[in-house]
Amino acid sequence: MAEIIRRVRARAAALPTFDVPFLIILLLLLSYGLLMLFSAGYAVALYRRGDAYTYIRPQLLFAALGTAAMYAASLVDYHIWHKLAWPVLGLSLILLVIVLFMPEYNGCKRWLVLPGLGTLQPSEIAKFAVVLVFSHMISLNHDRMKSFTTGMLPFAVILGVVAVLMLLEPHLSGTLLILSIGAVLMFVGGTGLKWFALAGGLGAAAIAAAVVALPELVPYATDRLASWRDPFADPLGEGHQTIQSLYAIASGGLAGLGLGNSRQKYLYVPEPQNDFIFSILCEELGFIGAALAVALFLLLLLRGMSIAVRARDKFGALLAVGFVVQVILQAVLNMAVVTNTIPNTGISLPFFSSGGTSLMMLLGEMGIVLSVSRQTDMV
Repeated sequence: MAEIIRRVRARAAALPTFDVPFLIILLLLLSYGLLMLFSAGYAVALYRRGDAYTYIRPQLLFAALGTAAMYAASLVDYHIWHKLAWPVLGLSLILLVIVLFMPEYNGCKRWLVLPGLGTLQPSEIAKFAVVLVFSHMISLNHDRMKSFTTGMLPFAVILGVVAVLMLLEPHLSGTLLILSIGAVLMFVGGTGLKWFALAGGLGAAAIAAAVVALPELVPYATDRLASWRDPFADPLGEGHQTIQSLYAIASGGLAGLGLGNSRQKYLYVPEPQNDFIFSILCEELGFIGAALAVALFLLLLLRGMSIAVRARDKFGALLAVGFVVQVILQAVLNMAVVTNTIPNTGISLPFFSSGGTSLMMLLGEMGIVLSVSRQTDMV
């Protein structure tokens, strides 16, 4: 072990310094998230498992392991992911198929149960794989991205396969997120704008086909839309989550009720440790606490884009854009859901919500961004 540590230190000393401001912002987000997870989740953990530390204990472990993985990833030359892009995508597709044969939880099949280790969410690996493969393909064909056969067709096929598998779970929010990430990378990579218009038409046709082929999605989506339009029409059913979330946010006011003093987390807001953790944050820390969280995500985006702009090559720039935009889009979707800006889609808040797979993958991805930052001109 001592020899391994010595070699890691020697490797780190021989490399340029990574982007320290990006790391500081990231660690602040992680610390803020862990603090809020314990505060938001201890009551429901005590009720469900008889242990107030049920959610925070494994999250701390995954945070430590993820931070170590992030540091390790920052030491590896990011160009190695050129070779691993397609195998990672293949693995993610296999896992997305396997999860369809798993038992349902809350009406969905999104998790693989790993005996003795917990659960694994294949959609998290699929996000990672899409960013890798798209960055790989675009960097190799950046001068031909205006053509349909190079700049549109292969990307549409990949997104289509992933989207269909995720809709079968069903995982509408994850599908929307992956499609958005892919679209951003294609736009940054130079795909012709006319092909986006075509993609919109094909997307509408795909939705129509999904409605015909998967009729069970219709009532699922219809119920979510009806609840979004008027959650108080069914306050004990589909509208319950949204109503309790809005109560929590409204209770917070400017400065909140104080850390740990939420009332809605006592079995009123469903899943306060996961999808609706931001509403508890608003209740306890108010507008000021919510603005701080938004500011940290915004700073992460700005610093991530700075790394992308200064990257040595297009592959590094696309990796930075893809991974950072993934975090920001997911945060925006989560905040939009808990404020009833968009229909409830069941999506977690990065670095805040409980979930080991998500946290490990996020920190590993940020490690790759730090690796890209090692090969930029520091400012």
